[in-house]
Amino acid sequence: MTSMEQPIRIGMIGLDTSHAPAFAELFNDATHSYHVHGGQVVAAYPGGSADFPLSINRVAGFTAELREKYGAAILDSPEAVAEQADAILLITADGRLHEEQFRAVAPYGKPVFIDKPLTVDPQAAERISELAERHRIPVMSASALRYAEALTVSLDSVEDGAEIHGADCFGPMQIEPTQSGFYWYGIHTADMLYRIMGPGCSSVSAVSSGDSDSIVGIWEDGRIGTIRGSRRPGQSYAAAIHTTAGTKLSHMASHAKPYYASLLERVIRMFKTGQCDVRLEETIEIIKFLDAANRSVATGGQVKLNSR
Repeated sequence: MTSMEQPIRIGMIGLDTSHAPAFAELFNDATHSYHVHGGQVVAAYPGGSADFPLSINRVAGFTAELREKYGAAILDSPEAVAEQADAILLITADGRLHEEQFRAVAPYGKPVFIDKPLTVDPQAAERISELAERHRIPVMSASALRYAEALTVSLDSVEDGAEIHGADCFGPMQIEPTQSGFYWYGIHTADMLYRIMGPGCSSVSAVSSGDSDSIVGIWEDGRIGTIRGSRRPGQSYAAAIHTTAGTKLSHMASHAKPYYASLLERVIRMFKTGQCDVRLEETIEIIKFLDAANRSVATGGQVKLNSR
């Protein structure tokens, strides 16, 4: 593993998302107010999914930006990126491709961050975990909303001795046909919810009506966590954290620090130490949570998290 002092070479897989230039700017632009120290994006593979307009229509522009503005070498395969990098940002917008692309780079033994969602299939998520264990590499996946500074401040301010007994999270819930229901935008509020509640959800109920959705999770210890999603314009991310000392409201956009910077600070630490801020087992549970919510909407009933 690269030492804490030595800058590391970062490779990107997937230039079909706005995260590509945003992440490259935070790593490569030392003048940025929230510059993330310790690594530089040096190589990238464009990718792109032909049946996913938000992916394929953005590849050319983001590829040119990575090459011309940030000096990244544009390569013709994920394997070529893995050969030139010390660590990998697998940020392909299409969650359907994450398992295939991770399978291609895992044998190189480099630490990997997989952008949200980890997958759009719980079984694929389990296979990624098995591959990571087989090749003994650290793997982390999360939405940047998990690390919004406003949420961190709210959680840090929970009084000593107070317990979190529930949470309600709110946010946009755009739907992308290729990404299976709640996976596309639901991952953001789900990651927020799990940051607050921790793992251990046992069952999920969900309903959709018009442009709104409601997801209710019941944890093994009896606590309840909810998500309310909306496809109306102007929706923002927020959370109500219910504790034994009262309720704290947290508006995610109320802090100047970008979500991405807070996320990438955790990612670079994982790249350098091998220690993941969020365990892959928890991320897999979140994928199962969203799968259960999708199935609950389809069936109209409560779904156990580990049911098929």
